[in-house]
Amino acid sequence: MSRHMSASASPLPLAEQELVVSRIFKAPRELVWKAWTDPYHAKHWWGPPMCPAIEMHMDLRVGGKWRHCLQSAEDGSHLWQHGVFKEIVPPERLVFTFTWDNNKYVEFPNADMMVAITFEERSEGTLVTLRQIGFHSIADRDGHGVGWTGTFDRFEEYARQMSASGA
Repeated sequence: MSRHMSASASPLPLAEQELVVSRIFKAPRELVWKAWTDPYHAKHWWGPPMCPAIEMHMDLRVGGKWRHCLQSAEDGSHLWQHGVFKEIVPPERLVFTFTWDNNKYVEFPNADMMVAITFEERSEGTLVTLRQIGFHSIADRDGHGVGWTGTFDRFEEYARQMSASGA
């Protein structure tokens, strides 16, 4: 856990509260950063295939708020999530709080969590590493793992399209 992240009052041991998802995307770091921090772009890939984003709001500054809505493909329900940006170091690092608004798919919907994302240049593209901490149950952590992995899958396709178009 970095100096900028702290766990919430979770009953889980610290090691079990953290989720790490990492992948190299074949796109320049500046483009990857833009796609993560511009709601126009993020709306095209945020959320896993079974719950894509339908609404996105970002006030990209330290202390600025973000709020996104995913829509369940299963039943059409709206799954709102929100947080506050804690650290912004373009194009290297993004840290924000993460809270669900009464999401019926998670056991602890209003638990405050912290997400830190790093963007590292690599010869083959950009290594994105996401760390989320503060889970209150293994089921929620693992469910988020499935969600973030699906989100990364969607982002991989979107980054490919952005690179091809020169965006």
